[in-house]
Amino acid sequence: MSVRHLILAICLLAPAVSAQPDGALSEPILKKIQQSFTKDPKSAAAVNLLTANTIKNLAIDRDKLIHRDKIFNFKLKDAGVTNQQSSGRCWLFSALNLFSADVMAKLKLSSFQFSQPYLTFWDKMEKANLFLEQIIETADLPLDDRKLTIILSDPFMDGGWFDYVPNLMDKYGVVPLSAMPETKQSINTGTINSLANAKLRSFAAELRAFRKDKKTVQVMRDRKESMLADIYKLLVYGYGEPPTEFTFRYDSKGEKDSVSNIVSRQFTPKSFYEEFVKVNLKDYAVMMNNPTKEFGKLYSVEYSRNMYDKSDVAMLNLSIDLFKSYCLKALLDSQAVNFACDVGPDNLGDSALFVKDIFRYGDLFGMSFELTKAQRIDLRQSTPNHGMVFVGVDTANGKPVKWLVENSWGASAGDKGYWYMDDDWFDAYIYVAIVDKKYLSKDDAERLKQKPIRLPMWDPFWMAISR
Repeated sequence: MSVRHLILAICLLAPAVSAQPDGALSEPILKKIQQSFTKDPKSAAAVNLLTANTIKNLAIDRDKLIHRDKIFNFKLKDAGVTNQQSSGRCWLFSALNLFSADVMAKLKLSSFQFSQPYLTFWDKMEKANLFLEQIIETADLPLDDRKLTIILSDPFMDGGWFDYVPNLMDKYGVVPLSAMPETKQSINTGTINSLANAKLRSFAAELRAFRKDKKTVQVMRDRKESMLADIYKLLVYGYGEPPTEFTFRYDSKGEKDSVSNIVSRQFTPKSFYEEFVKVNLKDYAVMMNNPTKEFGKLYSVEYSRNMYDKSDVAMLNLSIDLFKSYCLKALLDSQAVNFACDVGPDNLGDSALFVKDIFRYGDLFGMSFELTKAQRIDLRQSTPNHGMVFVGVDTANGKPVKWLVENSWGASAGDKGYWYMDDDWFDAYIYVAIVDKKYLSKDDAERLKQKPIRLPMWDPFWMAISR
């Protein structure tokens, strides 16, 4: 057969090109879409503006920007702004900021900071242990199992919840920042986290091979100890070794005293904690406002914890009005309030403003981008991804108008580290808050005793920080 005849035969045998299936972006549909865009001087000007400027600058609602003040009729004295720098430790900074003011008052200090690296060190060790135990428990599951996929996604993550802090302090104590200061790795955790993740995943492969070889759980746990020794070594290289005892030297003169009163004392991390902090997690109510779930119920999710031997985080789901009323009640009783929010939307950082619809994207593009709070959660548009602290509120007729927020991004961010939050931004983007349970109604305090409704690890509300 000639080459020509061979090519002809192949062409005759080849299947005919089928028509595009329904749902394809066909040429007629593309032409229709292109023709729908109105080409006129107004749209041409919009293209020129949007391609040459930042979208946020063009979308700012100037009326909302200029018609506001920074006056608060109730404001706490706090310990000062901290800086988590290039790390995901907002939950730790915001929680410790709650307790710093108490230490200042007890010791008559003008400023005080706990060592965030100290608790981060032990948090990382606990997370490594939890991860390896999860691997042992799930060693029979296939690697594409949904639960195991989440476990493997970020074993050495920075993120966390408020509950982690009291649990860590109760087990390991706490130290001043002077006893274990920040390091290059603690303020920029990307590289050391990546290395630890690689190491932990290699350990996961080894433990799964043990199970395949019919090794017992005890054999796997014996091997786990030496694995954790490697993680400890890695952390010591990055953070320094946590102190077992330290000298705390401070000036305890009061604000009105002119003469210094230098005090020097020896502590262990546990003795410092017992004398100056001593937090009982059971005293706190962790509240959430999640309209995708039934209000008045307690919820938790598997492994929403950092320590294998502690309970998962449990949150009481409340309507936004109840949720807010308890935050206000605690704050007006001079208790700073730790909270978690979606920090990204409607955040005008240069002016330190959280103002709902400060960016008029709909007006700029001629289309709506609105979703309800429930839709934002369900469709993974919004999550509680950053923790901060309320240290002030401005009220009118007994109701909050705006809230003063202490952030952990340093004094060069926002307004010297603080942000001003409109009350409708609170409604839209705040999801979690922690208050002493004494501020709850009798009925809501009783609801904290419920057996939590267990949510899956992949629940969208929990994904931002719990994994």
